[in-house]
Amino acid sequence: MTSIIDSTRKNHALEHATMTILAERYRGVRMMGHSSPVGFILMADLPTEIVTEAVLEAKRRLENGEPNLAVHPNCGTNMAVSSLASSAAAFSVLGILSNKGKNAWWHYLIATLVAIPAFHLAKPLGPKLQKNLTTDPDTQDMAVQMVTSQKTANSFVHFIRTSAS
Repeated sequence: MTSIIDSTRKNHALEHATMTILAERYRGVRMMGHSSPVGFILMADLPTEIVTEAVLEAKRRLENGEPNLAVHPNCGTNMAVSSLASSAAAFSVLGILSNKGKNAWWHYLIATLVAIPAFHLAKPLGPKLQKNLTTDPDTQDMAVQMVTSQKTANSFVHFIRTSAS
């Protein structure tokens, strides 16, 4: 039996692969996704048929040896890692420089000067975390059950449902 975490990681990989394929075919289309243990949600102004085709191709390509599709440059993991590193650096500097909980104006300047490089230095960690922690490109033991869509005011919300096979 596949755990909730494993299912979410596999769906996250399939979400990324789907978005990569759609971005290659439909340049400039804005997309956003969110994975869960039972599938993922994709927001994109594209018809259901196109999304369904991309999901099935993504699964096939992941299974045929393209694990790099599971790592996406615009994943929230990338921003979260860099943000966490820069905020930790800034708070550390403020903690070291504070005098009984009070900070002078220049403490904030130094904290900012430390936080900016920390943000940029942490950027390579995001894709590594995706590859090793938040995604799993081994989707052979899961099946795409259904793709449904809901039209919104100016886009579509696609619900991709998966299950362990």
